[in-house]
Amino acid sequence: MQTNQLPYVDWQDCPTQCCPRFKPESWQDATLHLDDMLFVKFSVRSIFHIPLNMGGVFTRVLGAIDKAGAKSQDAYLTLSHDPSLWRSEHYMLVTKEVPGETMVRLSGDFVSQVYEGPFSHMGKWSQALTDFVKQKGMTMVKPYFFYSTCPKCAKHYGKNYVVGIAQVKSIATQSIFQ
Repeated sequence: MQTNQLPYVDWQDCPTQCCPRFKPESWQDATLHLDDMLFVKFSVRSIFHIPLNMGGVFTRVLGAIDKAGAKSQDAYLTLSHDPSLWRSEHYMLVTKEVPGETMVRLSGDFVSQVYEGPFSHMGKWSQALTDFVKQKGMTMVKPYFFYSTCPKCAKHYGKNYVVGIAQVKSIATQSIFQ
């Protein structure tokens, strides 16, 4: 895959008028190369990884992105990472700066695996992502998860796809630079 190229999202295939239909085959075993890709970064309060204010925060951030005209028309990606039991960080892909929001640029190599099922399987998926990275002969820099649809849309589509996306470095690269 080319730098900064993500699997295509067909916004025309969006019967819910919320989340587009997710195509898991385009994310399974994908390799992503990001170079200075622009994201809005925001946090959500959690209790033992269970989000407390996610709906309100996501609504606010999506509104700011829409107002700025910064929504991508051919890609969709929100990376989620839990640095603690009490907080989750989210990185939403945008096409330009969004006034009033924290902007970050992500670079690096990433690999992905698609999982399907209830969110209660998150611990199992996290371990599976770690094992997948090790089997590839790489070291995980940081794990992220991409929730492909909101809970309401997952129910409509009958599938809850979650993509484990690991920022990685290869063992060969590590030994050269250590």
